[in-house]
Amino acid sequence: MLFNESDEGDSFTIQENQAGDRLDKILAAHYQSIGSRTYFQMLIDKELVLLNGEAVKKRAKPIMGDAIEVFFIQAPEVQLTPQEIPLAVLFEDDDIIIVNKPPGMVIHPAPGHWDRTFVNALLYHCGYMTDLSADSSLRPGIVHRLDKETSGVLIAAKTLKAQQLLIEMFAARQIYKEYWAICLGNPGTCEINMPIGRHPIHRKQMSIREDGKHALTYCETLRTSDDLSLVKVILATGRTHQIRVHLKHRGTPILGDPVYGSKQANLRYGQTRQQLHAKRVLFSHPLTQQKIEIEAPLPSDMEECLSKRFR
Repeated sequence: MLFNESDEGDSFTIQENQAGDRLDKILAAHYQSIGSRTYFQMLIDKELVLLNGEAVKKRAKPIMGDAIEVFFIQAPEVQLTPQEIPLAVLFEDDDIIIVNKPPGMVIHPAPGHWDRTFVNALLYHCGYMTDLSADSSLRPGIVHRLDKETSGVLIAAKTLKAQQLLIEMFAARQIYKEYWAICLGNPGTCEINMPIGRHPIHRKQMSIREDGKHALTYCETLRTSDDLSLVKVILATGRTHQIRVHLKHRGTPILGDPVYGSKQANLRYGQTRQQLHAKRVLFSHPLTQQKIEIEAPLPSDMEECLSKRFR
């Protein structure tokens, strides 16, 4: 349960057993009775957590002796309430579920989106025939994410065992993920191998950085028309906003992308969300070892764009 009393502050010093961990993780462990990791990420984003007197990033890793100040604020009382939200189910058994996520759906509760998320829909869909309620986080069943406005194949677990195994499979790159995107220009068939890190100024954005994490994307142009291309993208790594950042770096940003795209082109083509779709996944079932290959049909806005622009 999140802290919901009067606003107040507290301070402590990083101990040896805490040093080197991410700050949001340290805070969630230090103040277990107050809030979840998501809550402390919100405080950090609002610059209500100070490291040695200065606002800090949630990925910061304090060292022993660092001084931490936290200013608590009231937050919504977050309860993972099952909500009747339709899901386009592509595959389902007792352990996992695969859906075609529509544009605009948020994956899990977070500041600004405390309900009407995929997690709320998943809990309703699964009913009481699941042990996901034993997960005390705000992400029961979640094993990977899609951006809010990205559509397509989304895999989730219906049991804690399946969730653990799927997370391990994603970490080991044992799940093939294929995306389709409509982008400006023509990136051709290429490999984009450029490290990605947090943007130095715009902290909610990612960018190409020499000190960033290794990021590898394979791109193949499927169709072209005028100044647009339909491309197939395969991820070898899973960095935040990877496809969007890499295609921007290539000089061929995704059509409709409000952050990494071209505002002029988005207006000209009447696109209000990035034309990016998780098209296909291929993997072995974590428990039965069944080979699973699932494709999700394109959303209506991408289909309409293709029919109008790619004749």
